[in-house]
Amino acid sequence: MTTHGILVLQFQMFPALLQCCSVYTFGGPICFQENGCRVSIGNHCGNVEELDRSMKLSSVSLLVCLLAVAHQVVKADDWPQYRGPDRTCVSREQGLLKTWPTDGPTLLWTFHDAGVGFSPPAVVDGRLYTMGARGVTDFLYALDVTNGRELWAVPLGPIRPVGWGDGPCATPTVDGERMYALTTWGDLHCVETATGKKLWNVHLKEDLEGKVIHDGRYTESPLIDGDVLVCTPGGQLGTVATFNKLTGEPLWRSKGLTDEAVSSSSIRVEINGLPQYVNLTSQGVVGVAVADGRLLWQSDIPAAWIMVATPIFSDDCVFVTTAYGRGCGLLRLARHGDSVVAAEVYRNKVMKNHHGGVLLVDGYVYGHSDPNGWVCLEFATGNEVWKERSQLGKGSLTCVDGHLYCYSEHEGRVVLVEASPAGWHEKGRFTIPAQTKLPRNQGQIWTPPVVANGRLYLRDQDLLYCYDVREKTLVAE
Repeated sequence: MTTHGILVLQFQMFPALLQCCSVYTFGGPICFQENGCRVSIGNHCGNVEELDRSMKLSSVSLLVCLLAVAHQVVKADDWPQYRGPDRTCVSREQGLLKTWPTDGPTLLWTFHDAGVGFSPPAVVDGRLYTMGARGVTDFLYALDVTNGRELWAVPLGPIRPVGWGDGPCATPTVDGERMYALTTWGDLHCVETATGKKLWNVHLKEDLEGKVIHDGRYTESPLIDGDVLVCTPGGQLGTVATFNKLTGEPLWRSKGLTDEAVSSSSIRVEINGLPQYVNLTSQGVVGVAVADGRLLWQSDIPAAWIMVATPIFSDDCVFVTTAYGRGCGLLRLARHGDSVVAAEVYRNKVMKNHHGGVLLVDGYVYGHSDPNGWVCLEFATGNEVWKERSQLGKGSLTCVDGHLYCYSEHEGRVVLVEASPAGWHEKGRFTIPAQTKLPRNQGQIWTPPVVANGRLYLRDQDLLYCYDVREKTLVAE
């Protein structure tokens, strides 16, 4: 648009390709003046840094530049928590590579001291946050995404060795100036995002008498809902707990629900105006009221001794899955006054997802199923659409710009696949340069891939790789 003689393009939270002088810039707003070029670069938190350039552009060259930008806009997204901004594991980011070179996208940097563990990264405002055990201590640390340099590291407490897949597993949850991280022991910390300074903490076992099924490890990633922090300590005092996110003051426990906690993370959904938190427990899947934690509904789909995959919510339906022969199922939720009825739509064994996660794209669920391989399932019916066993082994995934990024847990191989019910259409593959030399203790490459702001992050224990997956297009003046 044109305002007072100034031609303005607004791209909030977008990376844009400003190619009047072969320079990539990120952020917004972006403002061009007709007698020159003024570029303002900022982020969604309001930290604005301005770059002024004096460019003498003719009307023709300015038009070419603006048309090029309009066609080469790359929509970017931070990744502030587990499975992304809305916990769907489907990014809104656009303008990424649709095919990969034979040797894969460009490796930008490698961080060699991520430590023992599987904590997926959160990426916000040019920083990456994750957890790992160094020696006998769990650490939360921050990296500069431009070069992989460590900015700060703060100890969270002792590592909890279990003999298989040791180390932290949760993703730190970034919420503005504060961040929340949960160790496998159940030590929940609130720290300053800028410095790592500890602000408050609560221990889910010692302070809340929490209880986790099976090996007793907490792997949940905390959920922030407005001024409230939501977590799942489990146990007789209430499976779900909420806190004031600023002070750590307890708000409520779900006293009508006392199941043990599992490895899944909560989501917030709303049914006809009634908000609720949905998560898996030792007895299946449940929904509790946001206001007071009262139990609204529950189902024994897909109860098992280990349950990891976060539920999927769409069209008033909740999809859940686990492995160990259990399978998957769909529940349709309907509000009746102050209660909710969860009607079973189907349950089957098409999708038996262990811990790589599943996601929903345009009515179809994608993920790895034991032992069926990579599967596409129709969300509404539960029918298998396609499966692929030979092209890639078991692993985790994310979805960006209409493509699945599938990361195998044994080989460290990454495959780019169209997210399509038409079949497994591969657009590129590569293998990480090296795997960890740390003892795996029966663990594998269990950290799911993350894409944020045009960069792909792949972790194998202490090794964290950063790749550039943006489309690169030269624009003529």
